[in-house]
Amino acid sequence: MVVAIDGPAGTGKSSTSRAVAAQLGFSYLDTGAQYRAMTWWMLGHGVDVDDPAAVAAAADKPEIVSGTDPDHPTITVDGVDVAGPIRTPEVTAKVSAVSAVPEVRRRISGIQRAIAAGAEHGIVVEGRDIGTTVLPDADLKIFLTASPEARAARRSGELKGVDLKTTHQALIARDTADSSRAASPLAKAGDAVEVDTTELTLQQVVECVVTLVEEKRVAR
Repeated sequence: MVVAIDGPAGTGKSSTSRAVAAQLGFSYLDTGAQYRAMTWWMLGHGVDVDDPAAVAAAADKPEIVSGTDPDHPTITVDGVDVAGPIRTPEVTAKVSAVSAVPEVRRRISGIQRAIAAGAEHGIVVEGRDIGTTVLPDADLKIFLTASPEARAARRSGELKGVDLKTTHQALIARDTADSSRAASPLAKAGDAVEVDTTELTLQQVVECVVTLVEEKRVAR
């Protein structure tokens, strides 16, 4: 069973997806980490990430491997563990530009589809275009939302030393970039179930998603 969970940053996608996958015994894939890994590699190899042609020319070069254990998700680039380095402000500032390049999206989407196809017991795949572009035939599609204020508060709590106003502005800018890009923009699939997490605890969101999965299993 394939579960696609999409939505903007700060809605709880990663925490929810990992918890749901662990509870159900499914694999887990953080697709955003793959785009961050690509961005990290580009920055480290002197690629001008603001030049789409340069990014496109290098898109096939890095070897990106994602581990799918929800309890211990891993990601490597050319055999190097980059789970920490891909979360730096430098990567965060440039990942939207890199991920907007069609050649990058084609490369990463291919990796994602292969991982989903190889999952033995089911998989939860989280990102921004999973239900619309990467896995349009997913068994269950969920779109998480939350108010900008709630998202900013969560994200600033994750990023120690970053103030709320700065985080709020960064999230709005990221939303605009992701939603307006020509290649696979952030969007809710027509058949996705929307879950507003603004007033919900993580456990409540997880319970909601698990219930939706179980209902879909029964209906199949």
